[in-house]
Amino acid sequence: MVFLELAILLACIVMGARLGGIALGTLAGLGLVVFVFVLGAPPGGPPAAVLGMIIAVITALAAMQAVGGLDYLVQLAQRLLRSRPQSVTFLAPIVTYALVAASGTQHVIYALLPVIAEVSRGANIRPERPLSISVIAAQHGLIASPISAATVAMVGVLAGAHVGLGQIVAVILPSTFLAVLVGALSVAWKGPALSEDPVYRERLASGAVQAMDALPELEAEKLGAARGATLLFFAGIAFVVLIGIFPELRPTYPLAGEGPLQYDRVDMAAAIMIVMLAIAGLMMLVFRASPEETVKGTIMRSGVVAFISILGIAWLGSSFFEHNREVIVGGISGVIEDRPWIFAFGLFALSMVLFSQAATVVTLMPVGLALGLSPALLVALYPAVNGPFFLPTYGTVLAAVSMDQTGTTRIGRYVLNHSFMIPGLVTAFSAVGLALLMSSVVGL
Repeated sequence: MVFLELAILLACIVMGARLGGIALGTLAGLGLVVFVFVLGAPPGGPPAAVLGMIIAVITALAAMQAVGGLDYLVQLAQRLLRSRPQSVTFLAPIVTYALVAASGTQHVIYALLPVIAEVSRGANIRPERPLSISVIAAQHGLIASPISAATVAMVGVLAGAHVGLGQIVAVILPSTFLAVLVGALSVAWKGPALSEDPVYRERLASGAVQAMDALPELEAEKLGAARGATLLFFAGIAFVVLIGIFPELRPTYPLAGEGPLQYDRVDMAAAIMIVMLAIAGLMMLVFRASPEETVKGTIMRSGVVAFISILGIAWLGSSFFEHNREVIVGGISGVIEDRPWIFAFGLFALSMVLFSQAATVVTLMPVGLALGLSPALLVALYPAVNGPFFLPTYGTVLAAVSMDQTGTTRIGRYVLNHSFMIPGLVTAFSAVGLALLMSSVVGL
């Protein structure tokens, strides 16, 4: 029965990932029908707190996009990249990492990729170098962001283990940033110089390479609102991090019941939801963020996709685990206890299939806790969820390939020998190793 249910779970994941979009969640619903109505498995449950945090954060971010805040951030990044073209191989991943970590979404990289490609080409630097590591930097910036779907999922999973947002960020932020720099070194001298690349020379001779225009600047009347909304959003992030580091700043409320009056403190999940919804409301009141444009924007659409995907796949995984808890825990707890690094490979492999760091977290991290892995170790292994680059079918990977008119950023003849493999593996391994070190420094 365990193997039958595992086969159904994997089939739903593979078919859902192949169809893309919300199919990952909807096909998981079909798996739940089989589990619950046919095989008699318990229904489990979706991670309500995680889903609530995700939709609240996405709402604030979508409101900022509606005002022009994301465009403003991208323009600042573009100016910085164009000011130092010779340093683009290191500057591009740093800018990408910072922008994704600050905004909580990889969506901004799609606007940066053509800028990175054009700046590197203008400096006669092989675009493959900055493009490949920038895609990887975006993935690591995502898990370093205190308000990304993946991080709020980690907060939800580890809330019962008394590990908060501040501790997670204190470990992951420096670890992933340093790992991105190591990844940049791994590609800094990769391949021949641009002027010597045969594919580029052939494209140049045929006229296939065309000049790219700079991104248009925000109109003057919109610039003030965009700046204000961006500052407000960052103030909200700073406040969330502050109350995560210092839980005593979160308010208390009296508990109902007989006996002596007792108080409880607002938990971190509820605090994040309240703050981010309030930030979205302030943007609409103060900076006139259009509610209609907020809902129509690409950020909200991608957020809804993430919400439905996580709802379905986490619910299906919960049902499978609860029905087979004794078999799973009893069967592999000894192996994991002796070789905990195996769990990191499990995270990496599942993220390759799910194409979602957040879905990987809500699916496997609770299993890690049930297997007896320490919260400190789970935080250190968190960067292992950055495996979507491994198969060259991920959105940012394909976008980087298409944006490089020179042809230096490629998917190889053997599929896996693509431009992102070396920086991706180097950065992932480095991030986990550094996170293991940082977790001991932080004192988790």
